[in-house]
Amino acid sequence: MKVAMLTGGGDCPGLNAVMRAVVRKGERTYGDQLVGFVDGWRGVLEAETLDVSVDTFRNTLPRGGTVLGSSRTNPLKVDGGLEICKRTMGDLGIDALIAIGGEDTLGVAHQLANAGVRVVGVPKTIDNDLSATELTFGFDTAVQIATEAIDRLHTTAESHNRVMVVEVMGRHAGHIAVWAGIAGGASYILIPEEPFDIDEVCAALTRRHELGNYASIVVVSEGAVPAEGSFQVARDEKDAFGHVRLGGIGNTLASEIESRTGFETRVTILGHVQRGGTPTSFDRVLATRFGIAAIDAVHQERWGEMVALQAGNIVPVPLADAVGTLKLVDPDLYDVARVFFAG
Repeated sequence: MKVAMLTGGGDCPGLNAVMRAVVRKGERTYGDQLVGFVDGWRGVLEAETLDVSVDTFRNTLPRGGTVLGSSRTNPLKVDGGLEICKRTMGDLGIDALIAIGGEDTLGVAHQLANAGVRVVGVPKTIDNDLSATELTFGFDTAVQIATEAIDRLHTTAESHNRVMVVEVMGRHAGHIAVWAGIAGGASYILIPEEPFDIDEVCAALTRRHELGNYASIVVVSEGAVPAEGSFQVARDEKDAFGHVRLGGIGNTLASEIESRTGFETRVTILGHVQRGGTPTSFDRVLATRFGIAAIDAVHQERWGEMVALQAGNIVPVPLADAVGTLKLVDPDLYDVARVFFAG
């Protein structure tokens, strides 16, 4: 078979590990010819491919990013985009497509599958917000990076009696914030699922300082929102999938905390460092398992499905189940975090 791969949306650690596994088993076990579309769905729309082989992916297991490149191109926003994608697949003689991405990339894959294209999905997002899979690769790496940053900020906060605001990724779901916040001993964690009252946050930080704890760490997801009437956050610019471009809640929050409490407050926005660089060993193994399962799914003709982690096993699930609703933070886990708020 001639099998194509693409990586769409934001890059994350483990993408190369997935493709390395697909190519290794596809080429060596099934005798497949492998190609990659360059820059995600843009490569499909423009029929731009790269021939790949086992040699292409040598030494890429610990390498972050994606050797194929990625983009946020959305075929659904292009006139006749789905038909162009179908035509590209036919013109290039591609028998199947493995789409590696998050909600948006797999949403397009789902639409193509409904249109008759032979597609298998692989879940990728550091936000860990895809349904039908317990974990996505890249998430563990992001949490480790954020936790290390929080650990380092504790010492400088204590040295200067400061409040430190740490902004992490998480557009609609606060998985990174909660996991890293718990692991790093944060004083407060703010997530998109729970609009926060700035007065409550400041009161808790004040109580903490009154108890003699002169340093606090507040972890906030980029998509966290203040309760209505609390204060305003300006968010206007949107990407090709209609998502508002986030980033900056940390600065606004730090300013509000300092003005309301009088405590010197500084902000660290981790931004893209969370999804750059070397994947953790967990993400390398999970990505490799996903890649092997994806090429197996192709040869099992499991079209319109995605490989997923459930109860420790890699299993196929319908793409519709993965992209229908976002997986949000478990309230029970957030309750664990609450026990330590401003203590």
